[in-house]
Amino acid sequence: MPHPIIARRTWLWRADNGVVIEAVGFASAGFASAGQKDSTGDAGRRWLAGLADGMVHEDFVGPGPARPVLSWIGPRPFTETELDRLREVARFAAAPLAALSARATLTATLEAYLGRRSAARVLAGPLRRDVGETIRAALLYADLRSFTALSESAPPASVITALDAWFDCMAGSVHAFGGEVLKFIGDGMLAIFPVSGDKPADACNAALRAVTSAQAGMAHLDVARRERGLPSLSFGSALHLGEILWGNVGAADRLDFTAIGPAVNLVSRLEGLCRPLGRTVLISGAVAAEATTKLIPLGTHPLRGIAVPCDVYTVPDG
Repeated sequence: MPHPIIARRTWLWRADNGVVIEAVGFASAGFASAGQKDSTGDAGRRWLAGLADGMVHEDFVGPGPARPVLSWIGPRPFTETELDRLREVARFAAAPLAALSARATLTATLEAYLGRRSAARVLAGPLRRDVGETIRAALLYADLRSFTALSESAPPASVITALDAWFDCMAGSVHAFGGEVLKFIGDGMLAIFPVSGDKPADACNAALRAVTSAQAGMAHLDVARRERGLPSLSFGSALHLGEILWGNVGAADRLDFTAIGPAVNLVSRLEGLCRPLGRTVLISGAVAAEATTKLIPLGTHPLRGIAVPCDVYTVPDG
């Protein structure tokens, strides 16, 4: 099934003890052409061959575009009668396997574009604009600095590579601490850490750990870029805690699953203070009130389009 990271999954069921072993083949980084050969299939076969050393196997390719493969492995060559039976099994298994593959493909595609939680909501709900829910979450908004200058001075391939590295670092940190990326907005990113039950401190602490991890990752990335003669990638980020409307918006026949609300507006405006305040990370008073991490107060600042001034904090090394 298509997946942005995993190119192939292989399962081996051992008839002697009932154990199921899964192997994962990872896709290569970067863009792949539509006709690029998937080399992980050969790796999967070598893996199976290693587990079934001294045995023989027969492959049966199912019909349809998904073309599922059933591999039967045994301690001796199969007889023609046994092969006929296995072909019959493969013929009847092809349809349900194709249905399962199609369902898994849809889920993997939605998760790749929307995130795991949002994909589950889309699959579970009707395709209407009035579908959504209000949730409380810690929000993280991050934006890459001087991206316009980079776009005008570097070849498009280099710009895409830089963007991918930036998003890998930020999204990887978000996912590592239980958050979910909702949107890539040009060179910016919006992520949420939903509050579970009545424990907003857990979500705020997770968001703080994520942004701290991203800082370290970006510092490492900048070292590697400078060694190749490339400019550093500076960024700004902001954290806020509040309620968001999480659901479908858009035109009647073209929907988007996103988060909207005053909290989203505030976190994006707060990130805009990073440059004037000379900080990489800014944190709202709402997050500071819940987080257990020691933060440095930076005073109260007005935010464009926000009626009430915001108490602003930063991390000690920010």
